[in-house]
Amino acid sequence: MSAAPDRSFRAVAVQPQWSAADFTSAAAFRAWMRGQLEMARPHLAPDRPNLVVLTELNGLPLVLRGTPLAARAGTFERAALLLFLRWLPQVLPVLLRERVSPVRALQLALSAGNTRLYLETCRDLAREYGVYLCCGSAPMPRYRLEGRRLVREPGVLHNEAVILGPGGELIGVADKVHLTPDEEGEGVDLTPGPLEELRVFPTPVGDLGVAISLDAFRADVIGRLEEQGCTVLLQPDANGAPWTSLEGLPPDPANVRDQPVAWLESSWQATTGGQAIRYAVNPMVVGNLLDLTFDGQSAITGRAEEAPEPHSYVLTDPRPGFLALLPWVEEGGPEHLREVGRHLAARSGHPHENGYRTGVLHADLTLPPSRVPVPARTRHEEALAALLEGRASLPDTQPLWPLFMLPAALAAYRLLRRR
Repeated sequence: MSAAPDRSFRAVAVQPQWSAADFTSAAAFRAWMRGQLEMARPHLAPDRPNLVVLTELNGLPLVLRGTPLAARAGTFERAALLLFLRWLPQVLPVLLRERVSPVRALQLALSAGNTRLYLETCRDLAREYGVYLCCGSAPMPRYRLEGRRLVREPGVLHNEAVILGPGGELIGVADKVHLTPDEEGEGVDLTPGPLEELRVFPTPVGDLGVAISLDAFRADVIGRLEEQGCTVLLQPDANGAPWTSLEGLPPDPANVRDQPVAWLESSWQATTGGQAIRYAVNPMVVGNLLDLTFDGQSAITGRAEEAPEPHSYVLTDPRPGFLALLPWVEEGGPEHLREVGRHLAARSGHPHENGYRTGVLHADLTLPPSRVPVPARTRHEEALAALLEGRASLPDTQPLWPLFMLPAALAAYRLLRRR
């Protein structure tokens, strides 16, 4: 009996630029997502499977859908207030019944339509382009299947990555375990994912493990994925700060480093210093979204012996291990680069504000046959698979109009203002 052949495939990372206008309607969102696959199209290999990885939280701004005024509000705080008032009939029942924050209630109230749009858009793109697609990530409730309907678990909202096959079929999902302050209660108020639910999915494009953004810096996440035989690490990212500023979550507050220096402790470290993980794909979104700044350098990393030519992020010394790296906006000395980062940032008023670099990276990779067993699907995955296959529906939540609507609205409004 002959041995199974090695797995040869191409990994593709897309670095797009987003804006609030991309999320004001279903058509705008589909066009923005399709644009990323069109960016990737010239890089797709015709003779082997392709893995395309998109960026973190590319579904979060869908809360702006249907409210163009919020997209022009200038700041996320103003946009949230406008959205809350616009969708008050849908939000209030969630706020009062599930006892969550106004920000989480808003996202949960709109989650049925936004989840359906997000998943169906990604499914259709995976089918059309014939790729394995890590959709990025989006705020996602947890569902269970009851008959032909998806039922949402109260109060839960994860930062969730979804992996699809080239037929649009669900391969698996992964929730972010370690949240940043902007994702916690004072920000978009998401739910941390359970570490024990992170699994590895064997595919023709690698044994895929997902570590969303901050998770890729955390030893417990990388260790769990390594234990399960992860060979290809997927790190969808949305870095909410100028790329040449100082790190926002320093392990040692007495030793705060430039962000690119800190970033070496994620995908690059996992592939050059780990055991099972051979490759990592780290796409990063750029662009000023209302008053928030997103910037970075997308990369595909591997073992030092497979990428011996020295490269690295700006503000760091060249080193082996980068199979592909998107250049930053400019080159130069540290002070010049920091100044350019400030000019690009939201509300800088500089002529170069929002002038980020977009692009696509690819690398041809080879792995031996997989020894990783296919993990059993969770109840949540069964529900999403049924939705994607057209076997179940996700109906929108109908607003309730209790008699105490006005006083409850005023109370909720005051609560939102306090936050």
